[in-house]
Amino acid sequence: MRHSNKGEKLLRRKFLSAAGALAGGAVVGSSVVPRTALGGAQRPAPSQRVNLAMIGVGSQGLRVMFNFLREPDVHIVAVCDANRQSSDYHQWAHNEFCNSVRRLLGVNSGWEWLSPNKPLRLTQSLTVTSGTAGYQPARQIVEAYYGKDRPSGQYSGCNAYADFRELLEKQSDVDAVVVCTHDTLHAPVAIAAMRKGKHVWCQKPMTYSVAEARKMAQVARETSVATQVAVGNAASEDTRRLCEWVASGAIGPVREVINWSSRPFWPQAIERPSETPPVPEGLNWDLWLGPSPHRPYHPAYLPFVWRGWYDFGCGALGDMGCYSFDTIFRVLKLEAPDWVEASTSEPYPETYPAASIVRYQFPARGDMPPVRLTWYDGGLLPARPEELEPNRPLPREGLMFIGDGGVILAGFTGHKPQLLPEARMKTFQEPPKTLPRRPDIARQWLDACKGAAEKPDANFEFTAVVTEALQLGNVAVRTRERLLWDRAEMKVTNIQAANKYVAPEYRTGWTL
Repeated sequence: MRHSNKGEKLLRRKFLSAAGALAGGAVVGSSVVPRTALGGAQRPAPSQRVNLAMIGVGSQGLRVMFNFLREPDVHIVAVCDANRQSSDYHQWAHNEFCNSVRRLLGVNSGWEWLSPNKPLRLTQSLTVTSGTAGYQPARQIVEAYYGKDRPSGQYSGCNAYADFRELLEKQSDVDAVVVCTHDTLHAPVAIAAMRKGKHVWCQKPMTYSVAEARKMAQVARETSVATQVAVGNAASEDTRRLCEWVASGAIGPVREVINWSSRPFWPQAIERPSETPPVPEGLNWDLWLGPSPHRPYHPAYLPFVWRGWYDFGCGALGDMGCYSFDTIFRVLKLEAPDWVEASTSEPYPETYPAASIVRYQFPARGDMPPVRLTWYDGGLLPARPEELEPNRPLPREGLMFIGDGGVILAGFTGHKPQLLPEARMKTFQEPPKTLPRRPDIARQWLDACKGAAEKPDANFEFTAVVTEALQLGNVAVRTRERLLWDRAEMKVTNIQAANKYVAPEYRTGWTL
């Protein structure tokens, strides 16, 4: 039935598109009217738009929503969040939310309430300012944006929900959803949407666990919807350059990769709070918990600070490795590791450690040799390569490919790659561009939602492989043991207790 409905919708769109093109307009009932009457001078006709629902409209969800609102072939018809509205969301700049909406609407004043700018201390070294988010502010922003081009200045066509399941049941006009919840809800929301025949864009990390990544890829294959994970460097020029450099033998066979991050920017290495304050009005705490074990509400868990808790987030590796590992996996054609191990600072029972080092061993692939990949976070840095000039410091975040014939140093996700030592780069002749260049990841996904045959670069099937490795690294962080991995059986073979983290149990009432 899902495939039948999808086919009917696609045929209807093709019919409307063809009729509109022949008549120089769009079909409404049995009449043809000018395209601009429905689409506006700068916007495609309704039949050519993607009706979008935003699920999760906290800090990052708002930022993503602003970007999609600017896409002329997107129409946001619904927003959803377990929180109605609060002013405790982090902003990365003073007045960030207020200024973002002003730019979006083309105004110079108003919307001050979105940025109360009270200090929010995330860590000992990082204090940010507060912003207002939730489903009510998101709906107001959407309706203000679409209302500004109407003669009346008013628009009221964006529905708001607390529960994503209600949205998916009631909003039959939704073509696609954008998932920007915290990590443990990514898989339940995305899989529910795909099973309803909706295309899905998902914030990184793709999933909270190895088993969820495997399941999301399976459902994506079964439903054939367009999927994309928000990993921008999947489509970057520098990622393609690195692929071409290594394939051409610029540094010989690569046997080692080193990747380091300055994260976390949120609290880790802390104990569970003992206080049990009341749940704020407008927050559906039980729904926010989703499949995670129940615990009393506390502001130590949300918003944003959930990333450091084992029950809710994926720590620095899960949060940031999604970017860099995407590039590494593409460049070296990696799949599953043979084993992974981790060493960390002092462990805590419920939160990620302050710093960790995670090591992976990947097998040979065709004529490419085995590879050791080492990840550092929490401010830890790798040893300086001998090829790096003495007066040049390592960047705070970075990526190195070490081959038999040289070293490539790049930014964290592979941007601005260069050969070491610097003198080699001055004489280096870049190889021919052999890989196709593609639009940014949002445009790839929107085109796929509208019927383009080519899959987006960071689709769920590709990114599941990356995500499984990332989350297996987090299992190693929790066990602090070397874990031998059987990809086919999806299990750790030498330490049975580790497998409870590979496929964590869901709370009663939640399933995939």
